[in-house]
Amino acid sequence: MASEDEINLLVIVVDVNPIWWGQQAQREPEFTLSKCLDAVMVVGNSHMAMTRTNKLAVIASHCQDSKSWRGGDGGGDDASSSGDGKYELLSVANNLIAEEIRNVMSKTEVRGNSTDTLLAGSLAKALCYIHRVSKDLEVGQEIKSRILVIKAAEDCALQYMNFMNVIFAAQKQNILIDACVLDSDSGLLQQACDITGGLYLKIPQKHALAQYLLWVFLPDSEQRSQLMLPPPAHVDYRAACFCHRNLIEIGYVCSVCLSIFCNFSPICTTCETAFKIQLPQMVKPKKKKLKQAT
Repeated sequence: MASEDEINLLVIVVDVNPIWWGQQAQREPEFTLSKCLDAVMVVGNSHMAMTRTNKLAVIASHCQDSKSWRGGDGGGDDASSSGDGKYELLSVANNLIAEEIRNVMSKTEVRGNSTDTLLAGSLAKALCYIHRVSKDLEVGQEIKSRILVIKAAEDCALQYMNFMNVIFAAQKQNILIDACVLDSDSGLLQQACDITGGLYLKIPQKHALAQYLLWVFLPDSEQRSQLMLPPPAHVDYRAACFCHRNLIEIGYVCSVCLSIFCNFSPICTTCETAFKIQLPQMVKPKKKKLKQAT
């Protein structure tokens, strides 16, 4: 049983890639970014309302930048502005989250070919915030932290190394990473959930996002053992090669720095180690001895 003074910190990373959400609005006008944010606020409000010591942070992951909102940031003067019977702090939190994401979408421009979501950087920012909160704990106080990623756009193989570093850092700090995927499966997030002990779910119906978030991802790790949850998904453990950033099943691994390559190279391009290759020895043909005439 968790103590009353134990802090339960939930960091929600939302993929707000403007290109993907623009295409999604054309494919399914009934499910837009605003509908997704409404579901995020529902699960965030539910998390904070469960216990007074629960904390929440939301990070908007864009293709150029990532912005975060943390519980307690601003809103002190507006706490009494809600007159609809809603808990004032939740109303202020919803307004601040919507304002931060609106600023990200309006001020950040998509330039060049940089259209991939900076998800690895957003996860690193989430780990930094969790580390900062854990450092400010009082004596004898404990914290349980987890990260919920709401993924929209496809994976970027260029972020493979940064992503794996974040995953192993979270595993070392006992931080769960959960993933709720809206579109195509994410091999990187499958590995993150499997390594850290989190849950991975690709929702079959996008318009039911709020129901899936409340059912699967709102309970913590202790409560999940008492629920009937979806079966675990198959994990794609393919690695991305360092030369072309393609996901491969069979490749060449440097014995010094463990870099992965899809094609053989006598010199590692990462650590510049030269490998001694034993070439097959050339067998010299034997000269036939001429028989002397008798």
